[in-house]
Amino acid sequence: MTEFMDGPQGRRIAYDLIPGREDVPGVVFLGGFRSDMRGTKAEHLAGWARAQGYRFLRLDYSGHGESAGRFEDGSIGDWAADAMAAVSGLTTGPQVLVGSSMGGWIALLLARAMPERVAGLVGIAAAPDFTENGFWANADEAQREALLRDGQWQLPSDYSDEPDVITRRLIEDGRDHLVLDRPLPLPFKVRLLQGTADAEVPVEWALRLLDHADCPDMRLLLVKGADHRFSDPDCLTMIEDAVAEVMRG
Repeated sequence: MTEFMDGPQGRRIAYDLIPGREDVPGVVFLGGFRSDMRGTKAEHLAGWARAQGYRFLRLDYSGHGESAGRFEDGSIGDWAADAMAAVSGLTTGPQVLVGSSMGGWIALLLARAMPERVAGLVGIAAAPDFTENGFWANADEAQREALLRDGQWQLPSDYSDEPDVITRRLIEDGRDHLVLDRPLPLPFKVRLLQGTADAEVPVEWALRLLDHADCPDMRLLLVKGADHRFSDPDCLTMIEDAVAEVMRG
């Protein structure tokens, strides 16, 4: 059931919280760019957590899903702050962060800001620094000039009839929240899941994160033929298994 909290800067944040056992870490699902908490992976994990008796939190960042605000007004820093406020205000004790695509970046920012609250991390096609290494790196000179001049550009979306609005603020704020340009200590178990047919997040990004992070127990599972959605039955089972493994510590 959707509930609401007052998030940072007065943004009204939608969330769904399932209570559960206190003797194991809770699970927090962090969705992707322009996605919402009712997507296939989030719904599947919610059902799995409920069946296992695990605490489970999912939320819509501001400008996403049922939360207040316009998507094009948001940025990585805003959405990380929304997630941090939800974890701080709605959960207690250690949490396993499950980050899908952009949610993987958000999870890494939370792990950097509040490591004492993180029991482990599962990344599903994790996309840290994608505003810089994806949007900006792939833009041509004319697009970059247009972004600086007009404050935004529009890109076709594979997931919606509406284009993705990429703003200058999104790009510039993203640079303030990069995680791969500085040490990245992750002192807990981390599991990364990545499809080889992912057209949005290249396998090279997963390998770079694996190489860059300072983590005592970090593993990357490459799934041949899986795309960015990573939502077929086999992939959903792999997500369950990864979360369960990390929860065991």
